[in-house]
Amino acid sequence: MNKPLKILVLAKQVPDTRNVGKDAMKEDGTINRAALPAIFNPEDLNALEQALRLKDSIPGSTVEILTMGPTRAAEIVREGLFRGTDGGYVLSDRKFAGSDTLATSYALSCAVKTINPDVIIAGRQAIDGDTAQVGPQVAEKMNWPQVTYAEEIVSCEDNVLTIVRRLEHGIETVTCPMPAVVTVNGSAAECRPRHAKLLMKYKHAMSKTEVAELENDTYKELREQRPYLVINELTAADVPADENELGLLGSPTKVKKIDNVVFQAKEAKRLSSSLEDIDSLMQELISNHTLG
Repeated sequence: MNKPLKILVLAKQVPDTRNVGKDAMKEDGTINRAALPAIFNPEDLNALEQALRLKDSIPGSTVEILTMGPTRAAEIVREGLFRGTDGGYVLSDRKFAGSDTLATSYALSCAVKTINPDVIIAGRQAIDGDTAQVGPQVAEKMNWPQVTYAEEIVSCEDNVLTIVRRLEHGIETVTCPMPAVVTVNGSAAECRPRHAKLLMKYKHAMSKTEVAELENDTYKELREQRPYLVINELTAADVPADENELGLLGSPTKVKKIDNVVFQAKEAKRLSSSLEDIDSLMQELISNHTLG
């Protein structure tokens, strides 16, 4: 019989770059986060579902979320609680500002050593960077085996995970000993929705920093009575981490240039389903080298 697992999901709050408008970029080439809503990174939701399924299959297992970002990133932990996680951590400190993937993975790996999970599950990549580097870099820094492009965690027997991977030209099934890092594709199962009872239970969960920013804490007494409503916070000192490896100091990546490209349709053409219209469209696409 499998022992209960301590499962950690790496998740990120990102600007919704799927609906980018003309105001999405600032003049200096940086993202105008005020113009884009903050969302749970889509592939991290796929990872969360795999973590929750693994929890469901092994009685006594727990799932927690680790997210790195400003105070508002606690919303990611709350979203996890609404869907079935057992808690989470917000890794937040001004010293993390300006981190590239190398500095981010270093900070996360330091936090992972503090939390000490049995397995880490993360989305393949975040939509604001599309690098797919953080998960594998955390595995390297932890010296743990890793499985990428995971589509399904099939089972866990005797501390060995069986995982189906989605590759470019098919699928493969692999096994991996724990502790391990697994990164999950967007083609994996969608995350389950919020549960109404969990939403009511955790809707007042907040980090201490969020509470401190409130002008009037109406639910202070409630949080004192229910410790599960306090979202854990970790700083650089809590982890602990080498400050020279954090933020801009620990980020060798430098952005040389950013081009803001906004596609605008100049004209529209309405076609019928007749063979003549379809043939005309195909000839046009071939002549302008869209096809062929």
